[in-house]
Amino acid sequence: MTFQSVLPAHSAGIAANYLRNLQRRDFVAGAALIDGCWVAGGQRDPVVDPATGEEIADVAHCSSADMELAIAAAERAFPGWRELLPAKRGEILRSWARLMLHHSEELAVLITSEQGKPLAEARHEIAYGAGFLEWFAAEGERAYGETIPSHKAANLLQVRMQPIGVTAAITPWNFPVAMITRKAGAALAAGCPMIVKPAPETPLSALAVARLAEEAGVPRGVLQVLVGNPVELSAPLLRDPRTRALSFTGSTHVGRLLLEGAAATVKKVSLELGGHAPFLVFDDVNLGKAVKGAMAAKFATSGQDCLAANRIYVQRGVYDAFVEAFAAAIVRLKVGHGLDPATEIGPMTRLSVANKCRLQIDDARTKGARIVSAKPDGGLGPNFVAPTLLSDVSEDMLIAQEETFGPVAAVLAFDSEDEAVARANASEMGLAGYVYTDSLRRALRLSEQLEYGMLGINTASFTGPPIPFGGWKQSGLGREGSRHGLAEYMEQKYVCFGDLAA
Repeated sequence: MTFQSVLPAHSAGIAANYLRNLQRRDFVAGAALIDGCWVAGGQRDPVVDPATGEEIADVAHCSSADMELAIAAAERAFPGWRELLPAKRGEILRSWARLMLHHSEELAVLITSEQGKPLAEARHEIAYGAGFLEWFAAEGERAYGETIPSHKAANLLQVRMQPIGVTAAITPWNFPVAMITRKAGAALAAGCPMIVKPAPETPLSALAVARLAEEAGVPRGVLQVLVGNPVELSAPLLRDPRTRALSFTGSTHVGRLLLEGAAATVKKVSLELGGHAPFLVFDDVNLGKAVKGAMAAKFATSGQDCLAANRIYVQRGVYDAFVEAFAAAIVRLKVGHGLDPATEIGPMTRLSVANKCRLQIDDARTKGARIVSAKPDGGLGPNFVAPTLLSDVSEDMLIAQEETFGPVAAVLAFDSEDEAVARANASEMGLAGYVYTDSLRRALRLSEQLEYGMLGINTASFTGPPIPFGGWKQSGLGREGSRHGLAEYMEQKYVCFGDLAA
């Protein structure tokens, strides 16, 4: 299609000005990618800067009929993509990654404008997302099967790994690019086409990344991106038997609904759901190291991260000193628009998230928690939440019972190791946990005892393409990244060759 600007003429805010100055003006065209065509559509949905509430663009609103077309296109594309040599698929994925890195600044501006995270974090997300494409480009060439020593005379037994078919991804707004490449990189490397439905809050970066995939040589129908109402667009994906696998990142509530909907056609479902991460600080650890780790684990992405430390348990002997040092670090955080280079904490992407943070703060204060540090947000707007530290938090408070997803830190005291483990495990969530201790024996014990899919021991940074990302219990099913992420889009086929001696 011929590009036409969709930036509202009246928009004069910082995000709109940044978008007007993009070198790649087609990145804000707002057209969906269906069967190799860029579709503007008759109905349009607004895209809003969460920091200001200003409309900065609009995008095509896709219907369930559009999704049916996409499923049919993906099915047509599957045989040709499946037959392409893994090395050739890898070349295309690497080209896609290079284009992302080449346009990283423009993609970062898109992310910050529609999601709100600080620009430095958006730049990091582009590099992180490109890394998954590079990883799976190589991993697709290592989709090894196996030969089984036969239990039957003169028989040869093999297990092959083959692509599952048409796949779909429903991605979140907190990492709008990386969650696409983590899923699509694996699916495409495995030989599967993928249909992506990004979050309605963050469609611009998803559509821009899709443009780069097309330029990298991803064939027609192999990658498609449709934007619209989540319920309307997910319904065809769930009921259509041609969609063989579904990957979702988002809330546990929605994950349950998708799992139920996928049961009718027995789809392969991978779910990366909510977190409620415990962060355990023992009295033998260097306090400065623990505070630095807590800052990183709590306030990255302005707290809007499923890995964010939600319950910070501190051993009583160092509790007061930790709270004092943690509060001093929090009050220094710079709150503002994500496009301001000095900003460390941006707006909440959704007003509902900001309101949930405020509700948890009020509930904790009513039940006896103490607000130690709350840096004023300067009246920036309703989506902003001041970075806040709550001490003397108890397990009956909302913030100790449910995920916060914002820049509010809850600190709870504990006495013994056994108590800390029991309280950390007393959750239906099991995505990630953190332990800070200088005792190797304790670190080894807790790495076994904590009921979480991922653990950081004396570190708040442990994700990346080589690791199997995923949780236990109601935090999800399956894994993303690593060799296990490729397996989510493949089926095992056992073959028995008989009468070989004849």
